[in-house]
Amino acid sequence: GTAEEVLRRAAGTDYVEAWYRTEIIEPLHVKRMLDKEVDILSGGELQRVAIAECLSRKADIFLLDEPSAYLDVEERLAVAKAIRRITKMRGVTAFVVEHDIVTQDFIADKIMVFDGESGSYGHAGNPLSLQDGMNEFLRQMNVTFRRDGDTKRPRINKPDSRLDKDQKKRGAYYYRN
Repeated sequence: GTAEEVLRRAAGTDYVEAWYRTEIIEPLHVKRMLDKEVDILSGGELQRVAIAECLSRKADIFLLDEPSAYLDVEERLAVAKAIRRITKMRGVTAFVVEHDIVTQDFIADKIMVFDGESGSYGHAGNPLSLQDGMNEFLRQMNVTFRRDGDTKRPRINKPDSRLDKDQKKRGAYYYRN
């Protein structure tokens, strides 16, 4: 079927509402692919339609696995903002598995840090605030981040730079301001 058919099925009567266009169709840039068959969409197009489909459903919890996959930087930010906006608007929770720190930074209120050996064993930590969760993860990785003053996006500090050393000394691996 077409992307429009998929979204109409998921959204039901919401599909024709003005808010649906404003909050899902436009921010996720799916309008130009509504007439396309889903099986011919590119990876990034399919990803955006799948996220739109997920956010269209009436649910108490959304589970999204790597929503930033196949997306460029601007699309990742648009998706992150849409996930955050829709979950807040509906008063629901999104459980997002995401490896892109910038995307996670824009989506998350809370973070669960997983550790262990890939493919062997793992352990999920308790949910932490975004600040504490990012700080714990980056401490384990021995990497520090700052927030770019212009774009507000997280930026990695150069290892052993003055900023890197200062933040490590203060135990502030993640700098949220």
